[in-house]
Amino acid sequence: MTARTTFGKPILRREDSRFLKGKGVYVPDIRLPGTAEAVVVRSPHAHALISDIDVSEAAAAPGVVAVITARDLTDTGVYRPYHKSPPAFADLLQPLEKGHDVPLLAAERVRRVGEPIALVVAENRYLAEDAAGLVRVDYEPLEPVLDAEAGLRSDAPVIHEELEDNVQSRVRVEVGDPEGAMATADHTAAFRFTIRRQIGSPLGTRAVLARFDPEEGCLAVWSATQMQHLARKVIGGILRLAEDRIRVVCPDMGGSFGGGVYYEDILIPYLARRLGRPVRWTEDRRENLVNARHARDQIHEVEVGFDDRGRILSLRDRILVDMGIANFYGLVVPYNTISHLKSQYRIDNYEAEATCVITNKTPNAPARGAGRVTAAFVIERVLERVARRLDLDPAEVRRINLIPSDAMPFDTGVPYRDGKPSVYDSGDFPAQFEMALEGIGYHDFRARQARLRAEGRYVGIGIAAHMEGTGFGPPESAIVRVDGTGAVTILSGSNNHGQSHETTLAQVCADALGVDIDTISLRDGDTALIRHGGGTFASRTAVTGSMAVAGAATELRQKAIEIAAGLHGLDARGLTVVGGVIRDGSGARITTLAEVARRAGDGTGDGASPGEEARLEAIGSFASPTVTWASGTHAVTLEVDRDTGHVRLERYVIAHDAGNIINPAVVEGQIVGGVVHGIGNALSEEAVYDDAGNLLTGSFTDYRLPRAVDVPPVEVLHQEFPSALNELGIKGCGEGGTVGAPAAIVNAVEDALRPLDLRITEMPLQPEKLLRYIHEAEAE
Repeated sequence: MTARTTFGKPILRREDSRFLKGKGVYVPDIRLPGTAEAVVVRSPHAHALISDIDVSEAAAAPGVVAVITARDLTDTGVYRPYHKSPPAFADLLQPLEKGHDVPLLAAERVRRVGEPIALVVAENRYLAEDAAGLVRVDYEPLEPVLDAEAGLRSDAPVIHEELEDNVQSRVRVEVGDPEGAMATADHTAAFRFTIRRQIGSPLGTRAVLARFDPEEGCLAVWSATQMQHLARKVIGGILRLAEDRIRVVCPDMGGSFGGGVYYEDILIPYLARRLGRPVRWTEDRRENLVNARHARDQIHEVEVGFDDRGRILSLRDRILVDMGIANFYGLVVPYNTISHLKSQYRIDNYEAEATCVITNKTPNAPARGAGRVTAAFVIERVLERVARRLDLDPAEVRRINLIPSDAMPFDTGVPYRDGKPSVYDSGDFPAQFEMALEGIGYHDFRARQARLRAEGRYVGIGIAAHMEGTGFGPPESAIVRVDGTGAVTILSGSNNHGQSHETTLAQVCADALGVDIDTISLRDGDTALIRHGGGTFASRTAVTGSMAVAGAATELRQKAIEIAAGLHGLDARGLTVVGGVIRDGSGARITTLAEVARRAGDGTGDGASPGEEARLEAIGSFASPTVTWASGTHAVTLEVDRDTGHVRLERYVIAHDAGNIINPAVVEGQIVGGVVHGIGNALSEEAVYDDAGNLLTGSFTDYRLPRAVDVPPVEVLHQEFPSALNELGIKGCGEGGTVGAPAAIVNAVEDALRPLDLRITEMPLQPEKLLRYIHEAEAE
């Protein structure tokens, strides 16, 4: 690597100007001649048999192009969950994993409210909506299964017959001797914690546009997806079309927070091929809340053994995960919970088992902080209860349990999802903890809290630590090229939908190639740009995407130096590139990257043949050997209105380690945004179903996201402990703000209400729910 001149600098986001000027291009903005619009007809029942579907009236409606149901899908493959545990993981832990298919369109039975039954295609959205209301479906309602515990009952309806029961998967981990340590502990306790279902809720809803060229046999798809290469693979497999005949483009997106490949990503390309014209589908907000990115929804039965000082000697957890009607991501979410539950604490004896249960609800998928939010909530609630049981300061209980700095790197004893040991690669957790406490003014707050309690006010302080395994997943690829004008282009297999890739990847490239950042542009989210791409998820692009760019840029710089040396009869070892200029050891100008690209283009260098475009390029690919571990400690102060149950956050501090930081401003934006997401998870966001399986929170009136007035000042304090797993020393940071926030906030709420001696066992804590806790405590 060359000297770092832009890496580590808080450069302003280069993508902001485009968005602020309204020049973003989203799927609904793309206009193709002859595009028809599709509307999905969805089930109003959570569980029912379909006795008849009559589309005749809809098909005859004005402007209708086509109406399709399951019986039309005779030339497609099977849609089934596409994530399987890696062989190393499966061989090591021997999990139970049962496969099942998911119909693209329900044929004989519907299994959730919102399940697609038919698609209506018309000349415009209005006509399609009108015609969709004319599709007649006769149902025979069945008993729904609406939570994981109900799904385990011996008399529960079996939702997928091929599974034989409603258990789709199960995995268990044991470290040390949890049973023996529990038996000899000074104290034991048992708790039940419930983390309710929540929804990703990005700013932009989903949309898909597809066009098929029958002469070339090629399919083009524009989709609001995080993983264009995975979408291409799934679409090709189900539509029986070779991947090299499919192009998937992800234009600008209004966020994501999780997801994957949905029914519509396959059905709309199918329709475009069938009809021979472009077809678009755009999701409305209610569709989004009912059908996309549900998450959390876990029950934990926890046993803990501890000594008189509060040291955790043994921890056991039995986890139930409500997966909805399908588990598209296998053990990703439940095992994230298991592998992160020990957090920053040294717990030598540990056992956890997670069971994934199929129910008649929307599929449970990874959303920001997938599995980790629930892990942090559980372990931090346990530590709070231990401190209360022993009448100790919660901060002291954490200090005695934190992994010491001299134990790093630290092997937790728990394998990660790749089957490799979970080894915290670097960090200083005790120093991070003290940084957060000092930042929030912990001791001063305790003194102020005593005075305010005497005045009848309920103020509290909460602490929570988190770990975040980052950089996981398939290799990421990048191409870096320079043309005859000196312009540098990065082609990335990742997908930028709010993570600032146009800025951070350019910073990495500028230093590695030796050019000014203003000469660099980024193109991504398009399978036509680069053959292989992993996509953007799991806090991975800072690690994998940056290293792929750095590798390509470094190779390109060396290639240019060698061409320049050959052209000028110099020793390549003495040449450098600074500001796009190739210089010798004395600093004298030899040539430029632009000139080398031009010479390569005219055949006098080692690049393109005469007549080809004048450019030089190199490709890089990177897969992290295993995950890099980011970490953080959250501290929050707040006040609870005892009469209304309203919680007002006062201050929020997070001390965070993301390794070497590419751009501090971007990292702070990611962390603060994550904290805001966590505030909603803690205090307001809950997907509530009625007894018939209808989502009652199907609008932002009822599913309440955090507002600006709900967010306190957030201060981010940086640690930088480089990871040894990549040359840049980077760790990811996309989810950590969310991971620890709900635990810290709920701890602070319970601390505020300590005079009432209540015990909070769930999240989120809406005002009405908190009032119930208060009234029950008063009654006792």
